[in-house]
Amino acid sequence: MTNILNTLSDLGDSQTKILKVLSDGKPKTFKVIHTQSKLTRKAAEGALRRLWKRGLILRTKKPSYEAITTFKGRSGNRKNTRGYHQYLRSSKTSITLQGIKFVNYESLKTNIRVNKAEKIREYIQTSSDKAFYTIDVKDSLSEFDVKQPDVMNTVRRAEKKGLIYVRGYRTHDRPTPFTEGYIVTWLNQELTREQAIEEAIQRTDKTLKNKASTSPIVERIQNIRDIIIEHSKLRDLVSFTYLHNSLGCSQYEAGTAVKRTLQLYADLREVKIFNNFRYYAHSSLDEKDLGAVIQLKENYIRKTKGRANRVGHNWEAIVGFFIDTMTRGARFWTQNHRTPGMDPRRITIHLIKSVGGRRANAEVDRVWEVTPGPLLQSTTYVLECKSGLVRKHDVTDFFEVLRWSKEFGVDTPDGREVKQGVVGVFASNAFNPRENVRLKDGSTISLASYAARLNTQLLKASDLNQKLREKGGSVKVTVQKIMRIARNESEVREILTEIWTHPENAEEILITAQKNNQEIYDFEKMLETN
Repeated sequence: MTNILNTLSDLGDSQTKILKVLSDGKPKTFKVIHTQSKLTRKAAEGALRRLWKRGLILRTKKPSYEAITTFKGRSGNRKNTRGYHQYLRSSKTSITLQGIKFVNYESLKTNIRVNKAEKIREYIQTSSDKAFYTIDVKDSLSEFDVKQPDVMNTVRRAEKKGLIYVRGYRTHDRPTPFTEGYIVTWLNQELTREQAIEEAIQRTDKTLKNKASTSPIVERIQNIRDIIIEHSKLRDLVSFTYLHNSLGCSQYEAGTAVKRTLQLYADLREVKIFNNFRYYAHSSLDEKDLGAVIQLKENYIRKTKGRANRVGHNWEAIVGFFIDTMTRGARFWTQNHRTPGMDPRRITIHLIKSVGGRRANAEVDRVWEVTPGPLLQSTTYVLECKSGLVRKHDVTDFFEVLRWSKEFGVDTPDGREVKQGVVGVFASNAFNPRENVRLKDGSTISLASYAARLNTQLLKASDLNQKLREKGGSVKVTVQKIMRIARNESEVREILTEIWTHPENAEEILITAQKNNQEIYDFEKMLETN
């Protein structure tokens, strides 16, 4: 008792204030102690540690963790997990309160573990002919209380000294770990640096292949690499469509796997033809052969994509015609474009964050504002057209473009959102009727319901055909036929204008257009067969 009183008499002002805060016998975090003691952060930290070492207070043996959400402006909400200790005034060596153990400095010091870093290095070095995921290293050394941060801190220090090779996915700025962490292996110090790294890569490749049997994403990555190497050896490029069909998974899963493969293997490259079609090659394909293959692929795309390109643009013209014709009391946005003949109602919007490969800009087909009354808020409609079968990914991508655009997005306390009064309109000749969207709570909803949750309206070809029926047109005349028959966007508008003016002659108008464009269909058919 006398020793404790003597110790208390030697305390400084900072330590005395902290003991006063802890005098109620309740555990408190550093944040609470810092606030109530009214000390500076540095003074509070130093005084707490001195009191703990003197045995006047106890600290939790292990830290507690909590998730903290912070609003970061345009970046949205950031979630971080923070660890913290609690402190308790007591002269005992240890106390357990509500399942949490508090210990003094000496008792924790006597339980100092073995040198974890030494154990980790020893484990990797003794099996230098193998490669390990960092989580496997942690599990193997769990008896020594080794945690994942212990493994990574040791591995990174050894990596700087050239003792260990660390492998993960390669992104643009830095590597990222696999699901099980990074793959690590010992570098043979008796070999040259180049030979040692080559051996290490072979060992990590083997570990990845072993993992492929239990991990679908790793299995896809290995298949993609094998297919690309095979095509490159045959002096050919492989398209994304070919990879997608070979993998037998969804388009989104195939895209993710291809992206991960390029991050993982630096000897693979992506080649974009016409800045749109994705092809892939291995570094073993020299530049001369690559140039010849690209030329062949360009000719192939001209042959096979001509009709699809024409039909796709025709669909945009069809939707644009109906919007322009049937929208009353609206103010359409217009822009002057450098490309001659480009519709001024097609709008380029600016992105503050890349979306689906679009870095700074994105295009939408129409933007118009409708004001229902002089005292009422106007509604802005943004139109996006896409021919073919539309899936959930397409609707989500359109919503992300609106959300991250300067024109239609806004920062809120809950993150980036689409502005109030902005409604997306997604037009397609067909939406996948079988596709359901799984929500976070496990329930599923239809694609139409999902779009409605994103404040996006779906406009189908059947909706436009109904307008033609109401105008008096024949049931045999559909927007799908017009889309396939018309030579280009200009002819689409001419055909629809005639049908809209003389619906009784709709069938004859289409038959005439089909006869006039027969040479185009023959040419497209010839390209597809050659």
